[in-house]
Amino acid sequence: MYNKRRKDNNQQQPYRIRLVRGNEVLGIVEERLGASRVRVRCLDNKERICRIPGRLKSSLWVRPGDTIIVQPWEYGGDKKGDVVFKYRRSEVQYLARKGYLKGLNEFEEF
Repeated sequence: MYNKRRKDNNQQQPYRIRLVRGNEVLGIVEERLGASRVRVRCLDNKERICRIPGRLKSSLWVRPGDTIIVQPWEYGGDKKGDVVFKYRRSEVQYLARKGYLKGLNEFEEF
């Protein structure tokens, strides 16, 4: 049989992207602190120490510069939160094109 070769496109187009819901905020990882905690600068101009929950610990590898969704805690929500989701590079480009990451340029000046 004739097999038609497809062109491999390294950059996949996102077809369904998770957006923030409720009181969740977007954030950028500044540094890893150890013990499944990271320091995140959120787009609401607050810096939070966030933990990676046990259900995501083995499947979610977070590095500095990654864009993530943070859910602030009910008590101490200005300083602490949980990591809910991590975006891939193509998803971050899509969010920037659509205007969800308007405050991102301010953080890159550091």
